[in-house]
Amino acid sequence: MGLLTVSGSPHIHGGLSVKKLMWGVVIAMLPAMLASFYYFGLGAIKVTLVAVASTVLFEYLITKFILKQPSQLSDGSAVITGMLLAFNVPSDLPTWIIVIGALIAIGVAKMSFGGLGKNPFNPALVGRVFLLISFPVQMTTWPTVNKIFPMTLDAVTGATPLGIVKEGLKNGDTMADVMSKVPDFTQLFLGHTGGSLGEVSALFLIIGGLYMLWRKIISWQIPTSFLGTVIIFASIMWLVNPNQYPNPLFEIFTGGIMLGVFFMATDMVTSPMTGKGQLIFGTGVGLLTLIIRYWGAYPEGVSFAILIMNAVVPHLNNLIKPKRFGEEVSHG
Repeated sequence: MGLLTVSGSPHIHGGLSVKKLMWGVVIAMLPAMLASFYYFGLGAIKVTLVAVASTVLFEYLITKFILKQPSQLSDGSAVITGMLLAFNVPSDLPTWIIVIGALIAIGVAKMSFGGLGKNPFNPALVGRVFLLISFPVQMTTWPTVNKIFPMTLDAVTGATPLGIVKEGLKNGDTMADVMSKVPDFTQLFLGHTGGSLGEVSALFLIIGGLYMLWRKIISWQIPTSFLGTVIIFASIMWLVNPNQYPNPLFEIFTGGIMLGVFFMATDMVTSPMTGKGQLIFGTGVGLLTLIIRYWGAYPEGVSFAILIMNAVVPHLNNLIKPKRFGEEVSHG
């Protein structure tokens, strides 16, 4: 009797291969990436090139010399990890710190679990959180956008809008005073604000997200539940105490909300398999994000929220299992 070899999922083949999915995500990220180049100039270009080159190099070396497996660089997953890592750091982050983040993302969060499809946590976010904890000063020093010549970024640094609000309320300022110090909603939506590379433009992140929804690269459940939860929770808190909690539009247009909604929480490897599980996952990420923003030590909570919910995914998959292929449905 011959041995029965069972390959990893998926077992039902469709028109979209892993390679097509991954490179589709890369295409969707290009508008926001180009926006970051416009607003942050050469610093953003350098950070992106270093992050992508480092993740690709580390995956190649680990696959070839440690795992001794054929290279899978053509699937584009290492490129996505590098782009997402770049999206989660300041545009003036030193090169050596970016390289360390890439090593943690690929070597620890991805390849140590066996590579693509086996990692329980989003690799780019593991790299980002490691850098935030290890190099807090460098990771929270934000260059400001030069309003006259965006491609020639000035050397002035400033807090992000979330940081300004957090610090202002802590010092006893009123919400009206705090909001007068941050860009208006139009500027936040277009991206004329400080922060990580992937926080600069809600508009271009939405364009990329809609492209992925149109191409069926991602499904609607996680973006809808994540964003809907943030809007509902933030609206309730704002209506209850507008002097303590900002307008919901401020919450969704600042920080990593839009980046998380479309590009990080939707990672198919680290999110639930079923639609119901994805709705619960997105709701949990939205709640945890605002809980950390409102009452946590950090002004931003998207990365931590997604990683926490990544840990819950196996339980959601066990609790809400997809129907087996070929299983008969009982009608009573």
